Amino acid sequence: MESERTQPAGRELAAVAGLLADGTRAAFCLALLDGRAWTAGELARHAGVAAPTATEHLNRLVGGGLLAEERQGRHRYVRLADPQVAELVEQLAALAPGRPERPATLAADGRRRALAHARTCYDHLAGAVGVAITDAMTAQGLLDWTHGLRLTAEGEAWLGAAGVALPPGGRRPAVRPCLDWTERRPHLAGAVGAALCRHALAEGWVTRIGTTRAVAVTPAGRHALHATLGLPDEVLGPR
Repeated sequence: MESERTQPAGRELAAVAGLLADGTRAAFCLALLDGRAWTAGELARHAGVAAPTATEHLNRLVGGGLLAEERQGRHRYVRLADPQVAELVEQLAALAPGRPERPATLAADGRRRALAHARTCYDHLAGAVGVAITDAMTAQGLLDWTHGLRLTAEGEAWLGAAGVALPPGGRRPAVRPCLDWTERRPHLAGAVGAALCRHALAEGWVTRIGTTRAVAVTPAGRHALHATLGLPDEVLGPR
């Protein structure tokens, strides 16, 4: 019967969902959306939990396939297992109720605003700036949403002219929409989104803010994004 065939799949789905149905584990995954590898100690301090507690949660996330671990000598580092996990976490965050919270301090409010304005979502750009780039590429015919998101021939030419190098081959889709958890609209993911983010960081268009995944658009980035995509200063500047 159909119900009997779907029962194992249902249990597996519930197991994956259960990995994120904990505030500490969810906080770990959100922090790892910066695309970098963290130690257990760093994640424990970030989430405000004891080291043994962090280790227990990380073991579950690694065992469940959401995180991958790397060891260098005595040090253990963890990162999100792959881009699909990153997009899952970002999209689940976008589905959260999003109840407004009063920041505890002015510094916390500044961090929240910076994160909402521009950030990395694993290996691509997100936030208001990431969504604005996606919208501008659509308006200029570089992206087409008619039958699912695709990169147009004009888009391929634009990437080449801008010096954005795409990795050869691979199973990852060239373009993929990722629902932005602060803007509640899609930003660009996939191989093209990752290549654009790498290019923006390498060319100094954006720079990381501290150890968070927030990024700031530099004067060089303002000029480049205005010249190539027509993005206005009010979008590129912090809110």
